[in-house]
Amino acid sequence: MGRVIAIANQKGGVGKTTTTINLSAALAAKNKNVLVIDMDPQGNTTSGFGIDKNNLDDTVYELILGECSVQECLLKNVIDRVSVIPSNVNLAAAEIELIGVEKKEYILKNEVDWVKDQFDFIIIDCPPSLSMLTVNAMTTADSVLVPIQCEYYALEGLSQLIHTVNLVRERLNPVLDIEGILFTMYDARTNLSMQVVENVKSHLTQRIYHTMIPRNIRLAEAPSYGMPINLYDPKSAGAESYLALAEEIINR
Repeated sequence: MGRVIAIANQKGGVGKTTTTINLSAALAAKNKNVLVIDMDPQGNTTSGFGIDKNNLDDTVYELILGECSVQECLLKNVIDRVSVIPSNVNLAAAEIELIGVEKKEYILKNEVDWVKDQFDFIIIDCPPSLSMLTVNAMTTADSVLVPIQCEYYALEGLSQLIHTVNLVRERLNPVLDIEGILFTMYDARTNLSMQVVENVKSHLTQRIYHTMIPRNIRLAEAPSYGMPINLYDPKSAGAESYLALAEEIINR
């Protein structure tokens, strides 16, 4: 049975998409079969795997509206051991189209259940908002991984996200848990990064990963080549850190 992890934080620019792409590829490098679901209308995870998001007939949008099956929109082995359910800007309309639909919070879960047994991990990239798309992801997930950028306002909005996770657990998905907090864009040369880490640790009871994702030029470049970091530059600090994170998640 695949473990389903939603990667969520309603703040933008914290490394959700980078983590979705590179954690998935790192898990695949450790011989795990991975399904990536792009729930963000920006479709950056889709294009980060080298998929032309603007020329797709079946995406997660068509899946949610019941216009295609999960098998029809699933792109198999985009890279070795990683399959993708893609997304594009059409998904932005889903929120409005789902008004009045019964049990709309469970649409994604009901579809993913058909293929869950085929994968070791299912990683869902959430949009930077606490919307119906995010709620669908959390209802489908076993746990939520929260990337936090090492910057001054890191804790801002985190309590709101944890409150949302708790609400979803109470009302929609009793097994939902916080998988862990992941520090991204960490710069060991600055006092600020270290202060942010200490500050977050002192405020949170949730599990915090030992692995921190560094600020890394190669990590920033990789998506423009449509490749995860472990294929683009396997010796970079970014590639090594995502492999270490994958190891932590597998061993949990």
